[in-house]
Amino acid sequence: MISPIDQISSIAPANPASSLEKTQQIDGSAGAFGSIFRSAIDNVITTDNEKTQLEYQLSIGELDNPALLTISSSKYQIAVDLLIQLRNKALEAYSELTRISL
Repeated sequence: MISPIDQISSIAPANPASSLEKTQQIDGSAGAFGSIFRSAIDNVITTDNEKTQLEYQLSIGELDNPALLTISSSKYQIAVDLLIQLRNKALEAYSELTRISL
């Protein structure tokens, strides 16, 4: 006859590591999106600082090539547009997720 203790010890334990791995995969993808979003924000900040510096140089007469300011302004505008599009897509994805009925 098998004792109750032997029966309990023969039961396979639940594998919490698999659920932990799934959670980490989900967090990892959220972290990847966060890093892309952070990179876009940093790009906007960098291009704004660059544009501001060139504007200052132009205003005090130190800028030899005014085309650099035009290029810098265009880079800044593109960076802002990209950030806005990322934000819009994130909001659309969130709205879609909230509409999904389980």
